[in-house]
Amino acid sequence: MARGENNVRDSQAPPIRAASAVYVTLVAQVLSLGALVIFEHSRGRQLAAQLAAFGGRPQGADAEAVVGAVTTFAVLMMLVAGTSIAVAVAYVTWLVRARRANDRSAASGPVAAAWLIPLVNLVAPAVLVDEVWRGTRPPAGQRVRWIALLAGWWLSWLAMIALVTIRLPLDASAGDLTGVGLPELACASVTALLCGATVRTLTRLQQAARAPRSTGTVHTFTPPPHPTPGSTPIGRTG
Repeated sequence: MARGENNVRDSQAPPIRAASAVYVTLVAQVLSLGALVIFEHSRGRQLAAQLAAFGGRPQGADAEAVVGAVTTFAVLMMLVAGTSIAVAVAYVTWLVRARRANDRSAASGPVAAAWLIPLVNLVAPAVLVDEVWRGTRPPAGQRVRWIALLAGWWLSWLAMIALVTIRLPLDASAGDLTGVGLPELACASVTALLCGATVRTLTRLQQAARAPRSTGTVHTFTPPPHPTPGSTPIGRTG
């Protein structure tokens, strides 16, 4: 049995559905974040000032004046949180299955550790994704392009983390509800786009690796039939 056949038998099918789930949840996350940014720019600062004036607990007519905006804000926050959790679940599921598409015995523990251990999660997830890429045995000449895509995705992700942990607390203290603005939305959009691109690239490589390879067309030669007595030879007329 050939080595390639052993690799196919020791692996699972490419996680196409898991990849689709990543794409859908990424789009939902960006849309929900965009809706929150629009709300912040149109109503956020005013609502924050009203809540501060009411002591955070408006009553009577004051409550009726802000209840709609507060409800909208709460719904948007839940959407952003929910879609972010959905992205995390979808991506981890895809990564686990992508590793098993290369090696059926690949454990899921390293994926969880790579994302959950502090400081380790600043590097390890990208290393795991690159490991999956190398495990697909891609065609020669694609390494530089892949590293550029992977580095772009990971750097944009780290930039997003920096904005959330450093910039948002400062803006929120300046009178906004959350401080979420166009920089966060732009960074999240770039991160989602590059993340989706890495998932798509790896999934396609795994599909190509499992596709049956043509062994070439075998051409056979059939000799012309022998003329029977009394028949006219081919190409000669009477």
